[in-house]
Amino acid sequence: MAEGKAPGSKAGLRAAIALAVFLLIVAGLVFADESSRYLWVKSLHLIAVISWMAGMFYLPRLFLYHLDSKPDSDQARTFAIMERRLYRIIMNPAMTVAWICGLYLAWEGFGFSGGWLHLKILLALGMTATHIYFGRAVGAFEKGLYIGTGRFWRIANEVPTILMIVIVVLVVVKPF
Repeated sequence: MAEGKAPGSKAGLRAAIALAVFLLIVAGLVFADESSRYLWVKSLHLIAVISWMAGMFYLPRLFLYHLDSKPDSDQARTFAIMERRLYRIIMNPAMTVAWICGLYLAWEGFGFSGGWLHLKILLALGMTATHIYFGRAVGAFEKGLYIGTGRFWRIANEVPTILMIVIVVLVVVKPF
């Protein structure tokens, strides 16, 4: 490590840049006129959903790799750190922003009406339940309690994928 450089300083810089971009988008929301505000919120919603889904797809993979390491090994500790940071720093904020923006869009754009929207919200609740389950697994793995098998985590890895596909089809096609 170079002298004078704190560990994780690159991560801190990336976090600062992400925060600056987020604040720029929020400023766009504050100063935007009514018609463009909806588009700003929609953009922020999409960014948050993409970030959330990236974590939802990657975290079960980390659990699979974690299963292959001994609970008290350096490798297991590294996976636990990766899992915790992914969940707390990326997934939790992304999920929160996705929900806040999504509810705004549902209200402003559709008045919470439409069968497709109701099903989408139900499936988003299913995604949130999956997210919470993954969070509990993060805690268990961090304590050295390896839950599930490789097969279980491979199947669990498909749950967000299936939910996401159905949600996207509902939003784009609005079948009912």
